[in-house]
Amino acid sequence: MLRHALAGLLTRGEIHDDVLASSLVTVAEVRMSPDLKIATAYIMPLGGGDAAPVIAALERHKRFIRTNLAKAVNLKYAPDIRFREDEGFEEAMKIERLLASPQVRRDVENKEE
Repeated sequence: MLRHALAGLLTRGEIHDDVLASSLVTVAEVRMSPDLKIATAYIMPLGGGDAAPVIAALERHKRFIRTNLAKAVNLKYAPDIRFREDEGFEEAMKIERLLASPQVRRDVENKEE
């Protein structure tokens, strides 16, 4: 629910920041702590650009984001939000390159015979 609310907030352009206005941001996942007081949002600029300026912009507007998420999602406490770069896509690309390497292809083809 928090991921959808945060993505909606970014999509609608409710956060007025030049960095966020100039880049499309994907919210890949939001993980909650067991006590629901900390939410870690994993974000990635569309196209795999540098995430540092986007994370810095989100950190500057953390209070606004937290307030709006508290209104959108009915939780007892508004969770503290932490922003991290999503490295899942990069890891998937590493695995894809590894699987496409000649050594791995050779081994896979030998086992199929």
